[in-house]
Amino acid sequence: MHRSPKSRRARGSLVLLVPAALLLAFLFVPLLGLVLGTTMDDVRRALDSELLGPAIGLSLITTLVSLVVIVLLGTPLAWLLARGSGRTVRAVETLVELPVVVPPAVVGVALLLAFGRQGPFSRWLLPAGGSLALTTTAVVLAQIFVAAPFYVLSARSALREVDDELVLVARSFGASPIAVFFRVGLPLARPGLLAGALLAWARALGEFGATLMFAGNLSGRTQTLPLAIYAALESDLGTARVLSALLVGLAFALLLGMRSWLGGGSRLLGGARA
Repeated sequence: MHRSPKSRRARGSLVLLVPAALLLAFLFVPLLGLVLGTTMDDVRRALDSELLGPAIGLSLITTLVSLVVIVLLGTPLAWLLARGSGRTVRAVETLVELPVVVPPAVVGVALLLAFGRQGPFSRWLLPAGGSLALTTTAVVLAQIFVAAPFYVLSARSALREVDDELVLVARSFGASPIAVFFRVGLPLARPGLLAGALLAWARALGEFGATLMFAGNLSGRTQTLPLAIYAALESDLGTARVLSALLVGLAFALLLGMRSWLGGGSRLLGGARA
């Protein structure tokens, strides 16, 4: 029996819809379980917990410091990558992308060996002796390492969209490379830069593995919100569930608000992979 084009399109859409729905369900169900299993007693215990306040405060402070460092150092790098070409640029881009795929435990070990008590860079930074490991600075370093690629890659994609002719016109009027960067590149790429910054902030907020390996899990000193969840899991599943839901809610609100504000969901996530 001959099927109409409309019927064939509907059948084809159904074939695509089923696997798509299965993956969405797999991504959604565990997060839904955080909410459905939470009781008011769990919420009260979490609010009374000694873990919550210090962990949230430390997470906000360290991630904001990390974000400032990432933006200040990553924006010039993104501009150079966006305007450059050749093997050197591709090699640098690969180096920037590497932390995205390296396991967090490996990142933690690498930071520990580089900045720990016996690390060569620790002796350079702290000639009088000592170690950056198990300090709040270690938390910031771990967050920068894992979150910087998300900003740099997003910023690079945004800066690549700056019209080359505008850059050439600015240079023809005598603008220096620094002036072109600040007066042409940054204003035109601002939405993409903001998207990358907020994405990096979300990644730093959820950092766990490298922080645990390098900075430890010391309450009030290195225990961020993800590490507080890990600590609560050993003694109170309900509190761990509430803290987990809080962290997921913060990340979701950050991403959703950014999509609504910038209207650039594809730029947000697509730019980090371009």
